[in-house]
Amino acid sequence: MSDFSVDWVQSFIDALPYSKALGMRADEVSEGRVSISMPYAQALAGDGEVLHGGAISALMDTTSGTAVMTLPKGLGTATLDLRIDYMRAATPGQRVRASAECYHITRTVVFVRTTAWDEDESKPVATAAGAFTYGHMRAPRTPEEMQAAMQALATRQKELGQ
Repeated sequence: MSDFSVDWVQSFIDALPYSKALGMRADEVSEGRVSISMPYAQALAGDGEVLHGGAISALMDTTSGTAVMTLPKGLGTATLDLRIDYMRAATPGQRVRASAECYHITRTVVFVRTTAWDEDESKPVATAAGAFTYGHMRAPRTPEEMQAAMQALATRQKELGQ
């Protein structure tokens, strides 16, 4: 049983400007597994009202990386590789959900599988397989610890001129 909560995941999402702008919402969390969703937004649609693939990829990357963060030493993660297979367009107007699972953990790399779907879970919108760095830091366990960690990161980025 994980000591992470949906509120913990949401605090991380809210600290990422792009994820927050996409309206991502934490739905479920356990150690090594996370589900996050985002609403359909006309502003993110291209031709034919179809949600842009970049929004889908952002959802899948965020969900995958957050799943790694729920592991004991997962906080300092970064995406090493993320392969996404787009299978069909998400249905216009429907919320898109993604669920990620860490399926293999080494000393320094975690391998994650992620699936995205809309209302029809039996027909994925996309699937992804990714590799993420692992073992750098213990993840904060509370929303307060997460906020402090994100503030420290922002301060460090300013110091580096980023």
